[in-house]
Amino acid sequence: MRYIHQYGLELENLLKKTAKSTSLMHELLFDLLTPAEYKDLAVRWQIAKQLQKGVPQRDIAKNLKVSISTVTRGSREMLNKNGGFAKVLKKYYSK
Repeated sequence: MRYIHQYGLELENLLKKTAKSTSLMHELLFDLLTPAEYKDLAVRWQIAKQLQKGVPQRDIAKNLKVSISTVTRGSREMLNKNGGFAKVLKKYYSK
C-alpha cells in the first residue's frame, strides 16, 4: 500500500464535512472501517476518557476487557499535552 500525506489531509477534510450530519458520519465510518477497527477506535476513546477521570489503569483494563498494555499505550498518548486526546478531552470533556 502506498500512502501519500495528501490522502490523510483529504480524509480529515472529509470527516470534518460529514461531522455536520450524525447519520452520514456513522455511515461513512462503517464503510471506511471494519467492524473490529470501529470497535477498537471506540474502546480506545473510552480508555482516554477514563484515564482523564483518573481511573486506575488496571481497573480500565478490567472494565473494558483490554490488556494493560493497551491502556498503557493510551496513557502514554495522554502524556502529550499537545496531542489530540488531551486537546479534545480538555475542550469537550473537562472535569
